[in-house]
Amino acid sequence: MKHQTFSNVANRLDRLPISRVHYQVLTALGIIYFFDLADLFTLSNVAPALIEHWGVELSTIADITAASFLGMFLGASLGGRLSDRIGRKKALNCFVLIFSISSFLNALAWDIPSLMIFRFLTGLGVAAAMIVTNSYLAEFFPSSVRGKYISFCAMIGLIGVPVTNVVSAFVIPLGSWGWRLVFVWGAAGLIYFFFIRRLEESPRWHENRGAYNQANAIMNRLETRVEKEKGPLPAPKEAAEVHAVKHAGYLGLFQGRNLKITIILSAVWILETFGFYGFASWVPSLLKSNGITMEKTLWYNVLHSVGAPLGALLGSMISERFQRKWILAASAFLTAVAGLLYGMTFIPVMIIVFGFVVNVTERIFTSNLYAYTSEPYPTEYRSAGSGLAYGLGRFSNIFGSLLVGFIAIKLGYISVFLFIGGCWLLCSVLLILFGPKTNAQQI
Repeated sequence: MKHQTFSNVANRLDRLPISRVHYQVLTALGIIYFFDLADLFTLSNVAPALIEHWGVELSTIADITAASFLGMFLGASLGGRLSDRIGRKKALNCFVLIFSISSFLNALAWDIPSLMIFRFLTGLGVAAAMIVTNSYLAEFFPSSVRGKYISFCAMIGLIGVPVTNVVSAFVIPLGSWGWRLVFVWGAAGLIYFFFIRRLEESPRWHENRGAYNQANAIMNRLETRVEKEKGPLPAPKEAAEVHAVKHAGYLGLFQGRNLKITIILSAVWILETFGFYGFASWVPSLLKSNGITMEKTLWYNVLHSVGAPLGALLGSMISERFQRKWILAASAFLTAVAGLLYGMTFIPVMIIVFGFVVNVTERIFTSNLYAYTSEPYPTEYRSAGSGLAYGLGRFSNIFGSLLVGFIAIKLGYISVFLFIGGCWLLCSVLLILFGPKTNAQQI
């Protein structure tokens, strides 16, 4: 390729056929997704054991959950900004290390305060890694299939949910110490470092900073690898010369077009967090508190979560067939209905069926929301903007988890599901009225 003063990264990436290069990226980042999402559910599985063996109350579980979400808020907000400064790959390496080591430290917790500190650090690493992973995927894959492959990566990650539930169901009953092994399992995300040898820095990140030589060098390596596998590549579309963009910091997220994007995405993530974690984090404890044994609760959770990867797979399959805003709105509505029905029954078969349906429809929503959140912002704001929206959602659950605990204790079991269903319904309405369209738009 002839020397040029700009690198035309977007058009060069968009004309690459899906190849081994893309699958290597999916493998490395899929591992992050797998253990990232697996770790999000370790506490909900461990909670009944803490209630039984440590004698803690639901309000204490709410406090531990709140510490996790405070860490997620700071991780998403600061982690996204850090990756905009130092690069996607360096940030990923840093945050995977943080959440894996912190998860192992959870297994060594000796009391509630120590567990809260370690859950805070785990949440910080988990949320930061998730945000940077989505930014990398959005910047790397061709715009015509971007949503499909981000959703597919989410599906890989969501397989970690039923696997973690199965691990929990086997190890927690081993004894009063069994719950500690669940956190050891969450630390296995360190295997990511065995798969990153050929993971390049995001060339769009280099281009956006005016580092055209570095962006060109990465693109030349990628194109050479793809050509060896797929044959000669078509010429990329011509593009106007690009210039390095001066980043206005977080203030830029509240200016011009970014302001509407920030408000909409933040509201959606807040409602999603209330609805999603209100269900996932509290169902095992709520079932146990209503007379269902810990063993049955754990296996109900396993059967529910089988729907998670199926939902993410369906989300991936339809991600480019319909506008993502409509997929999100429809799946949020269906989750509201299924969640309400779940809360109205104690019949075992119905608990399993409605829990399964919630996991399917919610994961259709979440797998597409990760793609949707990374798309509307320009490159210089992508990680910071999506991180802020995601982080505000997690921050809101500091209060959301306390609120769910209050509703469960003061108003009863069914009231929790009325609250959860209302959050999903409001989320659907918000997306229908104000959600931007993003499919196949070059970013």
